[in-house]
Amino acid sequence: MFLDNRQVAMDSALEAMADSIDYFQDNLERLRPSLRDSLKPHYEARAKSMHELQELSRKHLNLLPRDADVERDDYMWLWSRLKSFVGNESQVVIGELLEQERVLMQALSTLFTHPLPEPMEPVIEECWKGCRALIRELYHLQKQRPKR
Repeated sequence: MFLDNRQVAMDSALEAMADSIDYFQDNLERLRPSLRDSLKPHYEARAKSMHELQELSRKHLNLLPRDADVERDDYMWLWSRLKSFVGNESQVVIGELLEQERVLMQALSTLFTHPLPEPMEPVIEECWKGCRALIRELYHLQKQRPKR
């Protein structure tokens, strides 16, 4: 079955959301506890929104969820670990999380260019606002110096 442009855009947004959640969860131990505590609520809200969008996508777009790209995840994890050898581990993870947010914002922007079923609009707008709030938080944390 081929997907139409709207389904592709939704699939890309859902994949970007799942990737960002997975990356955060996979790298929890690399973050200082204070960073972990400040970021966790953002990702918990994202997971809730993602599950809601998955349900709405099944119902309104006949879209079934796909599995994550495991090879891509492994490559990103390895690349991030290598960068940690020359930089502060938490700062490297924050930089990677910011990159995940850029990918998600791009996917959401593309999704907004398509006509969507009315029940999906508020959920997608909430995802957008959550992404913006997380980006602000990540930039704020990036400016902080680690406490020794």
